[in-house]
Amino acid sequence: MATYAVGDIQGCFAELQALLQLVNFNENDQLWLVGDLVNRGPDSLATLRFIKNLGPRAKVVLGNHDLHLLAVYYSGAKLKKSDTLQAILAASDCEALMHWLKGQPLVHFDPQLNVLMVHAGIPKTWTLNQTLDRAKEVEASLQGDHCVQFFEHMYGNTPNLWRESLTGYDRLRCITNTLTRMRFCLSGQQLDLKFKGEIGKQPPELTPWFEFYDQSIPRGPATPQILFGHWAALMGQTQHKNIIALDTGCVWGEKLTAICIETQQLYSTASLKK
Repeated sequence: MATYAVGDIQGCFAELQALLQLVNFNENDQLWLVGDLVNRGPDSLATLRFIKNLGPRAKVVLGNHDLHLLAVYYSGAKLKKSDTLQAILAASDCEALMHWLKGQPLVHFDPQLNVLMVHAGIPKTWTLNQTLDRAKEVEASLQGDHCVQFFEHMYGNTPNLWRESLTGYDRLRCITNTLTRMRFCLSGQQLDLKFKGEIGKQPPELTPWFEFYDQSIPRGPATPQILFGHWAALMGQTQHKNIIALDTGCVWGEKLTAICIETQQLYSTASLKK
C-alpha cells in the first residue's frame, strides 16, 4: 500500500487521472488531497465525484476554493467571474456532493506516518494539538446547524493576527484564513492576505510563513512533516526538507504534482491547458 498526496487539482480532472496512472494508483493505495479540489479548471464536477467515490481511501482537507463553493451553495455567496462552479451547482447530485464536502476537515494528521496536511500552512507557534483543536472549531461550525451563518461571516481579511482571546466569527475567520489562505506574514506574525506573488518579489516587510515556522516546538513524538498547497508561485520549492509544497500550478498551465509519502518520491504530469 502506498499513500500519495496530490497538490491543488482545481478541476483539472484529466491531469489527475494521468497522474494516478503514472504512479500506478490501485485499490490498496490512499489518496491525500491538499485542498482546492475545485474551481478555475475545466471539470470540477468530475473531480468531486471521483474523490467522493473513493470513500475512506481519500483524505481531503478543505481549501479556500472549496469553502467558496460551499458558501455559494449554502449561503448564496456570489460567484466570481473566474469561477467555474456552475456545473456542480446544476448537477443532480449537488446536494450530496456539498454535504460530503462540508464534512471534510481543515487539517489531517496521520500519527503513524507523522505527516500533517493542511491547505495553506501552520502558524509559527501553534503546536500539533492546538492546530487540530482550532481546526475542529471551524469544522464544528461547518458541520453544525449554523453553517449558513458561518459562511455569511467567512469572507474578510481581519483579524489578521491570532490571539487566544478572539471569540465568535472573528475567531473562526482568523483560524480559517490562517489554515486556508496564508502565504506571507509580517514580522509580528500578522497575515498579509493580499500579496500572492513569488518569493523575492514581495514587499520587504513580508516573509513566507514557513520561514517563521519553529521546528523546535514539540508537536508530538517527533516534529511532523507538513504537506501544503495553495501557493502555485512556489512551484514546489520551500528549501525546507520537512515542509513540502505541492501546488505546482496545474490550472495555470504548469503541472500537477504528487508525493509518495512512504518513499518521498515526487511525480508530476503536465497541464493540458493550452
